[in-house]
Amino acid sequence: MPDATPTPKRQTDIYLAGAAGAKPRVPVDPARLEADASRAMSAAAYAYVAGGAGSEETVRANRRAFERRRLVPRVLRDVSVRDTSVELFGRRLPSPLVVSPVGVLELAHPDADLAVARAAASLGIPMVFSSQASVPMEACAGAMHTSPRWFQLYWSRDDELVESFARRAEACGCDAIVVTLDTTLLGWRPRDLELGHLPFLRGQGIAQYTSDPVFMRKLAEPLPGAAPARVRPTAAAVRTLLAMARAVPGGALRNLRTGTARAAVRRFVATYSRPSLTWADLPFLRARTRLPIVLKGILHPDDARRALDAGVDGVWVSNHGGRQVDGSIAAVDALPAIVEAVGGRAPVLMDGGVRGGADVVRALALGARAVGVGRPYVYGLALAGEAGVREVLANLVAEFELTMALAGCRSVSEIDRGCLVELH
Repeated sequence: MPDATPTPKRQTDIYLAGAAGAKPRVPVDPARLEADASRAMSAAAYAYVAGGAGSEETVRANRRAFERRRLVPRVLRDVSVRDTSVELFGRRLPSPLVVSPVGVLELAHPDADLAVARAAASLGIPMVFSSQASVPMEACAGAMHTSPRWFQLYWSRDDELVESFARRAEACGCDAIVVTLDTTLLGWRPRDLELGHLPFLRGQGIAQYTSDPVFMRKLAEPLPGAAPARVRPTAAAVRTLLAMARAVPGGALRNLRTGTARAAVRRFVATYSRPSLTWADLPFLRARTRLPIVLKGILHPDDARRALDAGVDGVWVSNHGGRQVDGSIAAVDALPAIVEAVGGRAPVLMDGGVRGGADVVRALALGARAVGVGRPYVYGLALAGEAGVREVLANLVAEFELTMALAGCRSVSEIDRGCLVELH
């Protein structure tokens, strides 16, 4: 909303606290934030969050693509009153920042998604609930009260489960459903592979499923294919079984006795993603929800055009933070052509490589309506829980406001291509 203060309040608060001897809970510098978080997290947790596909070329490309684009500040413009708000899916939001969906947040902190939900709500920033959450969407929605929230849908092999997820998203007050398209198969992620670590096999990150009545009703139904081979009862295998039993509702002892936990993990693995998903499937979801539908993972302008032809309500430019396709085009490199293809007919969002407020300004200058942030808030979560997430997000918003003003723009509507030059 319009701000007539000479300096963003967050910056002022940090300096005033510093005068009294207090420093921020989490590092303000993005590189130090990640470095400190890497020491606070287990090796497996940090690998899962920070890692990318293959040689991680796409992870690096996301950052290089921002760095090639330089802001060209304009001077002697009155920026004493600033408006950082944007309108999206029927809401006026205080900033163009969105909390991108990140799965298995329990790897970073026991409060997981609940901590992120509370932090986002305190700042009025939309949180996109992950399909691979550690806390059910209903609990997070309850913690957010009337603050905006969306739901990210991984389209599983079970259409009845897809419909159930959509119904639950509506019931808990989500403003949109974000269908993630780039993970119909899990990417080749060497950091996880070298540790032999996939958290879902331990029952982590499947809370949306184990809280779903359709999913739980089907646990007793036979799964296609042969049963998995019995694993030799090593100490690690026993720890995995215990982790499963604790992760699934119903109590660890009961889950061990009945085999419920193992059945839930097996059914999740069997239904998680759908490599056969095509454009022909979209009408199924459109017929089952009143919510706006956003397609996430769009990198080609032809796919953006086809999405609009299919009647979707938004396009999200993303390469999944470099976690899916090694050597993929950077998200911000794909953004301009997609914005041109959409031609203002629907909002275009983007994420991938966003580390500071200047990145948000650059993405908006290239035509994004809103910008998602992922890994940085997870690092804040690992270091200081809810307070850490809040500080990371507040810092991003403050830096965005300050950069926008110093570039000579009083509002988001004044940020355009003229603010940028591209280095070659």
